[in-house]
Amino acid sequence: MSFSYKNIILLGSIGIITGLINGLLGIGGGTILIPAMVFLLKKDQHTAHGTSLAIILPTAIVSTIIYNANNHMDWSLALKIALSGMLGGYLGARLMEQIPAPRLRKLFGLFMAAAGLRMIF
Repeated sequence: MSFSYKNIILLGSIGIITGLINGLLGIGGGTILIPAMVFLLKKDQHTAHGTSLAIILPTAIVSTIIYNANNHMDWSLALKIALSGMLGGYLGARLMEQIPAPRLRKLFGLFMAAAGLRMIF
C-alpha cells in the first residue's frame, strides 16, 4: 500500500474510529477493523483478523490506563478471564487456519449479527 495523502487519511480515520469505539464501548477490533481492512483496504479475511488483533493491543492498553485511572477496573477478574482467554485465543487462531476465507467471512457476519441482536434485546 502506498502512502499517498488519501491513504494516510483513510488509515488515520480507521484508526481514530477504532480507538474511539474501543475506548467508549470496549469494542472495535472485529467490529470496525476487520470490515474496514477487507472492504476498504482490500486485505484478505485471514490477514484482517490477524492484523486487527495486533492493532487492538495498543488501543486496549491506552483505554485500560484511562479506565484504571478512573477506578473502573477489576484486576482480579481481568486476570482470571485473561488467562483462559489466552488459551481460547490460541485455539481460535489455530482453528481459523482451517476455515476458508468465504466461510470465515460468513461466520464473522453471523457472530456480529447475533451480538448486535443480543445487545438490542
